[in-house]
Amino acid sequence: DIAEAIRAEGHAAADFVIIGSGPNGASPHHEVSDRVIRPGDPVVVDIGGTSSAGYCSDATRTYVIGEPPQDFLAYYEVLQRAQSEAVAGVRPGTSCASVDAVARQVITDGGYGELFIHRTGHGIGLQTHEHPYIAADNDLPLEPGMAFSVEPGIYLPGRHGAR
Repeated sequence: DIAEAIRAEGHAAADFVIIGSGPNGASPHHEVSDRVIRPGDPVVVDIGGTSSAGYCSDATRTYVIGEPPQDFLAYYEVLQRAQSEAVAGVRPGTSCASVDAVARQVITDGGYGELFIHRTGHGIGLQTHEHPYIAADNDLPLEPGMAFSVEPGIYLPGRHGAR
């Protein structure tokens, strides 16, 4: 249904639809399963496609069905702060690694550092995942016109996650 909606909204193709609920949300690239979404589940939705002009999209959102688990609220607040501070640090000349470090530091200071198991972001353009990669090992300086995501994540194995 989501892939059809992506195309109905103007994309030439739906390239990926990842829906991870509950414990499946603790996997950044969850694959299809038969798990049914339940009340209280955090649900990570990661979708994207290619436009008729050849440019890609990538949108990731986290929702909660009903009342969220108490531990979710605590780390989601840290995650929002990490994203906000990382975005505030984006400017020409700043390295990709520096943007990643800002998000990583906020999450580490919040007590969730070991649960941030993925890069902070990636370029989006003619490919869904392309340079610049917003990652700890990428010293590439940002330049005007670069389009990229800033999507840090916290993943509690076997429980839930958010990005």
